[in-house]
Amino acid sequence: MGQKVSPIGFRVGIYQPWRSRWYATKQDFGRLLLEDQKIRKYVKREFGFAAIPKIEIERSGESVRVIIHTARPGILIGKKGAKIDRLKQDLEARTGKRVFIVTSEIAKPEVDAQLVAESIGEQLQKRAAFRRTLKRAMQTTMQEGALGIKIRVSGRLGGSEMSRTEKSSDGKVPLQTLRADIDYGFTEAKISAGHIGVKVWIYRGNVPRKQKQLKLSRPQIS
Repeated sequence: MGQKVSPIGFRVGIYQPWRSRWYATKQDFGRLLLEDQKIRKYVKREFGFAAIPKIEIERSGESVRVIIHTARPGILIGKKGAKIDRLKQDLEARTGKRVFIVTSEIAKPEVDAQLVAESIGEQLQKRAAFRRTLKRAMQTTMQEGALGIKIRVSGRLGGSEMSRTEKSSDGKVPLQTLRADIDYGFTEAKISAGHIGVKVWIYRGNVPRKQKQLKLSRPQIS
């Protein structure tokens, strides 16, 4: 039996919140779930340069609240809010509902697993040496206060004819400890030899016990 469990999905409901927070009937659930996926893909495609690792969606009636976590809020908002206004109009046209957009700044992008994975992927696409890239990423993450990091890359590394998997780690990453704050990120680097998969696990310490159990309630649109 394969031990392939997402660290984020493993902890949802314990201290990790759901990425989509809304209630729907059985008839509407599939349609709204697909709509959420389209919103996320559109935002990542149009504003991927703003370093967006996570998008949360809340619904209340005919309103949609999109919470965008970004390491570059200024680039996402644009001059006098021009870009964020255009994004709001595009999402309202696609969904046919009133859309509220909230930006949440990521203080330390070096300890966000998805951003670290995307950074490694970009460097691999620029033909950087993968071992040097992994070593530099681990050093930067550990210097920013992470307690552990694990990186796995798979594919035709270095343009070799045979695909292989390389692993690098530093510190400790307790994947089976539910109190452990484990962040996980995945991306694919598209190079001329094919795709290279990049997986990153970052251990950021234990969650305080009083924050361990989530109290989830119906979201409110502000």
